Amino acid sequence: MLKTSLAFAVALLLLSPHLAAAVPADEWARFKAEFTAMQARLSALEEENRRLRESLSTPLVVEDLEAPLAPASAGRDEGHWAERVRWKGDFRYRFEDIEQEDRDDRERNRIRARAALIARATDTVEVGLGMASGGDAPVSTNQTLGGGGSTKDLRLDLAYFNWQGIENTKLIAGKFSNPFFHAGGSQLIWDSDFRPEGAALRWSAGKLFANATYNFLESDSREDDAAIWGVQLGARLPIADMATLTGAARYLDVPSEGRTAFDPDDPDFFGNSSRIVGGEEVYAFDYEVMNLSLELGLEVLDMPLSIYADYIENDAADDLDSGYVAGIVLGSSGQRHSWKLRYQYQDVEADATLGLLSDSDFAGGGTDGEGHKLSARYQLDKGWYIAATYFDTRRGVDLGNDVDYESLQLDTGFVY
Repeated sequence: MLKTSLAFAVALLLLSPHLAAAVPADEWARFKAEFTAMQARLSALEEENRRLRESLSTPLVVEDLEAPLAPASAGRDEGHWAERVRWKGDFRYRFEDIEQEDRDDRERNRIRARAALIARATDTVEVGLGMASGGDAPVSTNQTLGGGGSTKDLRLDLAYFNWQGIENTKLIAGKFSNPFFHAGGSQLIWDSDFRPEGAALRWSAGKLFANATYNFLESDSREDDAAIWGVQLGARLPIADMATLTGAARYLDVPSEGRTAFDPDDPDFFGNSSRIVGGEEVYAFDYEVMNLSLELGLEVLDMPLSIYADYIENDAADDLDSGYVAGIVLGSSGQRHSWKLRYQYQDVEADATLGLLSDSDFAGGGTDGEGHKLSARYQLDKGWYIAATYFDTRRGVDLGNDVDYESLQLDTGFVY
């Protein structure tokens, strides 16, 4: 448009002598005045167009939409959000073969996938949110493959806050990882996949430590609320060069006597004694469990060696009230080409502890079982391992239906 106007103006200038001769003087003077005004307008438009081009060539400053909103007290540097947030998780593929006396052999392929986002909300508060595969079982996040390629369940595995506003102390509430010390990773009382729900207090200073928990089995009073409370005191003592003895005593109180199974859709007592009251099957006992744990860590031929024992006894039961684990671990895993071997013997009587939450792999899960566990793990790379575990056990030893139960687990897993 601007170029056309300029061309028109030039043409008028070239023709102006001829036009002046044919047009009266007063009209020509008026025409020249209008032409001069048009030139001034064109010059103004050209200047405005130049300023517009300059503004468009200057980069626009756009706010970083991924950055967190500044707090009301903005003024100090809180750091980039990526410095306050971290991910962790793992994936495991498992082939499992199970041979139980008087039953057909069983083979299955299973996966376990877990991921958690951990964020530093303030200088003293950490918040965690984690998801895991599997169903609603409190002691397993395994998911069996099959079902025609059906989609698989993904459930809430962690949801907690961890406040560290007092020196040497942590207050944790929500759904969180088990805070108690377990000698040799023993799962005699609680399976490693179990996530307590409620609150925990952890304290550690020098050689001493203490833990206390209040965990809900049911928190809704309309559903007959119940909770486990527990305390643990322990110490880590150096006893020689390259040797440490860790010991702890724990007490748990589980109010279960007279209650029906915690899962009404699957009323299983997982090896515990039950009785019939008013036409309903209920737990026969509470579980007031005393627990003693010892673990000796040392080095043999430049390799870590751990010897451990875990003992429990239920003061609320009349009989079949004790259990123990004893084992040895040689080596460690984590670094590339590292390896670890384990042997363990376990004997847990029917009413030694709450079977619902105990080891889900040993003797098919629950209490009332005894036998051997052997495992080996090799680290192919820092975040990739292979492992094999063999269980040679008997289940139903105390309450009848005593049968052999053998299983083999072949795993490959990735940790990130």
